Formats: sequence, C-alpha cells, structure tokens
Amino acid sequence: MKKIIFILILIGFMSVQTFAQKRITWHTDFNEALELALNEDKKVMLFFTGSDWCGWCIKLQNEVFKTPDFEKWSDDLVLVELDFPRRTPQDPKLKGQNRQLQAMFKVRGYPSVYFVQPEKMPDGKMNLNNLGKTGYVRGGAGKWLEVADNIVNKTI
Repeated sequence: MKKIIFILILIGFMSVQTFAQKRITWHTDFNEALELALNEDKKVMLFFTGSDWCGWCIKLQNEVFKTPDFEKWSDDLVLVELDFPRRTPQDPKLKGQNRQLQAMFKVRGYPSVYFVQPEKMPDGKMNLNNLGKTGYVRGGAGKWLEVADNIVNKTI
C-alpha cells in the first residue's frame, strides 16, 4: 500500500513539474514567424539581442522574459529572437536574415524590442505595421510589461 501511495505522489509531482515548465517558444525564422502570426491573428515581438556578450540583453532575459508574468503576457504574441552573438557560431543564412532585419529596423543598440502587426497585402506581399519599440526598462518584469503593453495595445 505504501508503494502505491508513493508512486501516486511521485506521478503527481512529475505532472506538476511538467506543467510548470516554460512553454514560451522563441522563433528564429522570421518568415515562418510572420506566417504563424497571420494564421493565428497575433502581433509579433522582435527581440534584437547579443546573447553571449550584451549584459543588458542578458539582464532583460533574466528579469523579464524568463518570468511567469511574461510567459502569461506573451500568449497573444509570436516571439522572434534575432541574435547577434560574438562567440557562438551561427548559421550563415540566419546571420544574413538577422542583419537584414537589423538594417530594416535601423537597430543601433541592444537590446531592442520591436512590436509589429503583419498584414498580407492583396498582391501577396507582407506589410509590417510598426507598433513601437522598447529596450531594457528598470524596475523588473512589471515595469517592462507596462511599457510593452502600452505599445502592443495601441491602435494602428
């Protein structure tokens, strides 16, 4: 009987652990992310980062993006990480895509977070309605989410 109770407790604990794991998906393929956003009628968050050298990027990840508050808040967004590492090898195709987007959005510093609403035009081309941008915001997840929420929820 004790073995059965122990197994049931263990199974319950494991299911709670599985449920508690992060379910955030960071996309790296920009075009794939746009198609997903269009299909699910979501806005897109573009996170320009230097993952292995930018202290403020790492701080933003730890203080905001890795929190349960952000996880819940970001449910209605498609998240895209556009990384510019210095020490970590990166696929040349991904590197080219990220540099092209960096030039398109005129990113000059890191971290930079842009919010866009993709729209498919009648001619089949994609239009990105720029909703706004932010970077690191002092004060933790609550302050950052307040700023980001104002950007995401403004009307085009």
